[in-house]
Amino acid sequence: MNLEQKTTIEGIYEVCIGVPDAVAAIQYWEQFGYRIGGEGKLSATAAQQLYGVNSPLRSVRLYHQDADHGLIRLMIWQQPTNRGLGTGSGSMKVKGNRWATSLTGDILNILNHIEEAKAAGWEIRNTHPHWEIIYNKQQKSRPFSSRLCGVREMLMLQPLARQVLFQRFGYTIPNYGQIHPTCLMGTSQFTHMGMIVQDDSKEILKFYEQVLGLLRSRDDVETSYESSLAGREIFDLKPGEKFFVTAFDDPRSSQSDFMAARSGRLYIIRFPERINLESRFSFAQPGSLGMCLYTYRVRGLNSYFDRVQASSVQKFTAIAPNEFGEMSFSFVPPDGYFWTLVED
Repeated sequence: MNLEQKTTIEGIYEVCIGVPDAVAAIQYWEQFGYRIGGEGKLSATAAQQLYGVNSPLRSVRLYHQDADHGLIRLMIWQQPTNRGLGTGSGSMKVKGNRWATSLTGDILNILNHIEEAKAAGWEIRNTHPHWEIIYNKQQKSRPFSSRLCGVREMLMLQPLARQVLFQRFGYTIPNYGQIHPTCLMGTSQFTHMGMIVQDDSKEILKFYEQVLGLLRSRDDVETSYESSLAGREIFDLKPGEKFFVTAFDDPRSSQSDFMAARSGRLYIIRFPERINLESRFSFAQPGSLGMCLYTYRVRGLNSYFDRVQASSVQKFTAIAPNEFGEMSFSFVPPDGYFWTLVED
């Protein structure tokens, strides 16, 4: 559905991460190519109005090369509400889960750092870097004869970071992740972000397409225990279990040509309602430590506010300046996730 004239939305702008120590967090994300871009503060009263958290807030925005999406906002709450999703066993398979994905040129380098971190006593979990065919799965390759086109992808969980890393083999996508040439981890900005829902009717997915105006680029792609080793390990699938993937893109992307895809994608993992999933929304929203919020930057904020207000959202806030002085408002759509829109 087309939005009114003079309104635009692009890829996910920021992944917001609650942290107790800005210095340590900045030092960590610098190794993934991020740098300080700006700082701001909100009083407890203003933070309550925009984020529903009665605590003073200081935030630091981190940029990645010249990317205009996939950025990081570190949120340092004077009084955090909880410690977030953490690294508990099976914690990826919960409603309320958030994670962010980056392209890397050397996934084994990151695996080496994970193993050294474990040896040093860090709280960190990871999966094997699994081989996956993402595009043209029906096309059969001949090992040791034809070029293989796919990715190695790996989950890395830490108390304050829920990351998926992937490395491409045999293909490139020009506008889907730009690797920083000198950072230690050899990674891009966040290329896509994920969430988990349960809704057999698929009705709650319509919000992102019809209200926010995003492009539904992939729809209901099935992943089962039997079909995907990566899906099995990352999302703790049991025999016979499956989920469905729907992707919402920057409207300038493409539904038919994967080479024209743009990063900033939102992946929604939809589990059948018959599977018993724990609900942990309160541990991944503003005030929580760890990955707690995604934002979109839009042009025509007032028009988006009117559309959101008229939709089936659970709740929404008034438009107000955020900690960087940008006009913003927050809302919770039918799926239960907390979002903020920022004026471009």
